[in-house]
Amino acid sequence: MKLYDCAVAPNPRRVRMFVTEKGLEIPKIEVDILGGENLEPAYLAVNPRGLLPSLELDDGTRFDEVMAICRYLEETRPSPPLLGRNPVERAQVEAAQRKMEFDGMIACSEVFRNQHPEFAQRSLPGTGGAPTAAIPALVERGTATLERFFADLESTLTRSAFVVGDNLTIADITAFCAIDFAGWVELSIPDDNTATRRWYDSMAARDSASA
Repeated sequence: MKLYDCAVAPNPRRVRMFVTEKGLEIPKIEVDILGGENLEPAYLAVNPRGLLPSLELDDGTRFDEVMAICRYLEETRPSPPLLGRNPVERAQVEAAQRKMEFDGMIACSEVFRNQHPEFAQRSLPGTGGAPTAAIPALVERGTATLERFFADLESTLTRSAFVVGDNLTIADITAFCAIDFAGWVELSIPDDNTATRRWYDSMAARDSASA
């Protein structure tokens, strides 16, 4: 296996954290998103959508999307379970992960891509390089969504040690990466969100946080 990666990008980081929590080692190939290397012919031959990360198996099979990669790794390396331990928990993790992704990761992307000059004509990922102009009004919408994300996360973490119960899951990894991504647009955990700060500090102390 090998993982097409980008060290500075938040979505590849989610997979790296997942891989580390699983105790796996997967060789990585660095691709520069900010410089547009993911939209050059060499990488588009690997992934026509230009998305990162992408996982390539030993038989040449390739697929992108964070959750597809993580689900494959969970199936092939079940322990420790990061997508839930039984049908009910798997459903809860899936629901929480989607919320952390939409309200956290995607909202951050909305703010970042629609105001960063490098993305003025590539504000949407996955187009394979087709121009997509930034929409400045989406910055305000993304910012409002992130405010709701922080409020909802605080409410969740006042009731449990992790986003879903008492065990780390992909929902925690996504939320953690979303918070660090929010720092790119100068948003951070509100000062009075003490449960989130406790959880964030415990996540930051894990080996996977520096993966």
